[in-house]
Amino acid sequence: MNRIRLILFFIFLGIFSAAFQIGSMSTVSEEDANTFMEEFEKLVLDIDGFGIFTHNTTIALPMFIPGFGVAWGIFSAWSTGFAFAAITTTAPELENIPPLSIIFLSPFGLMEIFAYSLGISRSFILIIAIIKKTNLQQFLKPTIIEIGLVIGFLLAGGYLEFYMIELAQETDFKILDF
Repeated sequence: MNRIRLILFFIFLGIFSAAFQIGSMSTVSEEDANTFMEEFEKLVLDIDGFGIFTHNTTIALPMFIPGFGVAWGIFSAWSTGFAFAAITTTAPELENIPPLSIIFLSPFGLMEIFAYSLGISRSFILIIAIIKKTNLQQFLKPTIIEIGLVIGFLLAGGYLEFYMIELAQETDFKILDF
């Protein structure tokens, strides 16, 4: 069972990555990108590590819903990629950054994709068990453990992401001061 669980995790990690990449290749008009950036700036204006954690958790927990979680996870990946496309439309210097590098080369990105892939793959396991009319009691403990792992990873990732944003902003201001 553990081998199948691991294989499913990596399959959904690949599917999440592919959906993110497809979203990031979207063409976003200048007007739509500016509208998105205005809304995004309002959203993150006073956000801190706990706010990032809360936002990511509200995205991640529905991924555990049997069946729905798979669709939600793929949509979330695509829409995050689309957001990256909108950002690159307004900041063309980011066009040279491969979108997947943000996920796979940042510690908080790895924590988030791990958490999301865990939720999506668990959703798949649960819907297959329901279709096969398997007793769901055996899935209760592993699901609760995985939800705990997701919350832990997203909490650490949220604070790490906030710290890295703060550090980047301080570095930018120091560069501008000299």
